[in-house]
Amino acid sequence: MSPTARFRALPLRSRLALLVTVAVALAVAAVAAVSWVMVRAQLRDQLDSSLRATNAGAQANQVFDAFGGCVSGEALPERPANNLSAQVQIVLPDGKTCWVDGKNTLKATAIDREVAQRLRGPVLYDSTTSDGVPVRVYTQPALVNRQFAALSVAKPLADVDKPLSTLAWVLLLVSGIGVVGAGAAGLWVARTGLRPVDELTGAVEHIARTEDLTVRIPDEGDDEIARLSRSFNSMTAALASSQDRQAQLIADAGHELRTPLTSLRTNIELLARSEDTGRAIPPDDRRELLASVKAQMTELASLIGDLQELSRPDAASPGPLGVVALHEITGAALSRARLRGPELSFDSDLAPWYVRGEAAALERAVVNVLDNAVKFSPPGGAVEVTLRAGELTVRDHGPGIPAEDLPHVFERFWRSPSARALPGSGLGLSIVARTAARAGGSAQLRAAADGGPGTEAVLRIPGAPTPPPADPSVVPDQ
Repeated sequence: MSPTARFRALPLRSRLALLVTVAVALAVAAVAAVSWVMVRAQLRDQLDSSLRATNAGAQANQVFDAFGGCVSGEALPERPANNLSAQVQIVLPDGKTCWVDGKNTLKATAIDREVAQRLRGPVLYDSTTSDGVPVRVYTQPALVNRQFAALSVAKPLADVDKPLSTLAWVLLLVSGIGVVGAGAAGLWVARTGLRPVDELTGAVEHIARTEDLTVRIPDEGDDEIARLSRSFNSMTAALASSQDRQAQLIADAGHELRTPLTSLRTNIELLARSEDTGRAIPPDDRRELLASVKAQMTELASLIGDLQELSRPDAASPGPLGVVALHEITGAALSRARLRGPELSFDSDLAPWYVRGEAAALERAVVNVLDNAVKFSPPGGAVEVTLRAGELTVRDHGPGIPAEDLPHVFERFWRSPSARALPGSGLGLSIVARTAARAGGSAQLRAAADGGPGTEAVLRIPGAPTPPPADPSVVPDQ
């Protein structure tokens, strides 16, 4: 398993703690490294400044005069005390060295000879003493006993390396403590920060195990976890509402199906008993039974069709959308309504109106509105249909709907107490409202505007009185 896969296999809490620890460790390491480098540069600068400030020229001349010339370090078994706290020697142009001060002599380099020969100016560099001790050397031109030479002053690099070594150990110790503390803090932060997530996970697991959608998670605050909790609570509330609506739909559908099925079963049993016993049913009664069976079958088919229409998700499109002529759809629906109410008169005034929607669904909605008007119109009554600026109004002259019933007319399976004896499933107006909403409009039932008897059904669907121009980029099928 790759490191990435192993990391992803860890629990989220462990991953967060590990990421915090690594981030802090990198930050501490970067700060420690920068601090060490800056301190090292500062100490080296101080060492170089002290080398430049060392005045060894006078002592060099004194030693030179005292011994009557150049003296090598090896020729002095007991050397004078080190008054300058440094290694000092003279380098002549031919490379010969003359001891001035210090416990050890320095290695003469080509750099020293170039300075003695006046080929370069003062220079700082790292070197070693004769016994291998690392030193920092400052070589500058000098005039010793009236002859050109180079004066080299050196101090041990241990003056810098020892503090740096101590600092490195201190930084390492502090970094280690910081990383361990960061790991502990990261684990605590992960546990504290993920506690709401644990609650959310527990709620989800409880819902999955018990299907109890009444569980709610505390959502105090305005942070992301609180927003997630509120979203989860909204989701479970919507699911609970959907579940309740589904259960209510099933119960209402069962109730509505029971009546036609019972009547259908009774009629079929009478017909079957007549065939089994050989006792003929009078022709008129038989025709009534068959007509009743046909009517009940038609009602069942209509109810099942309405249930299928309402069972589709609101977001799902029932068919291809396009620009359709609402006035033509209304005219076709009027033709069907005249067949269902031949004793009624239909007055229509339809102005052109084009909308974007699904033609079959819109025609079904208009047919449902007209069927409602036909059902409640008295014999010989009139139905008035007008279409103006996207507002389709269907007026009947029936008994009307009580004001307290108007808020419920678009609910599924709801039927006014005065209409329970009439045929219908109580789903027609629900389909009307749903279709209008899909087309971007609305549906309304209200009392007649002139104060007379009857009800007005109003469909408002946005559109235009003229069809939109054809898109020139669309090439029609050949």
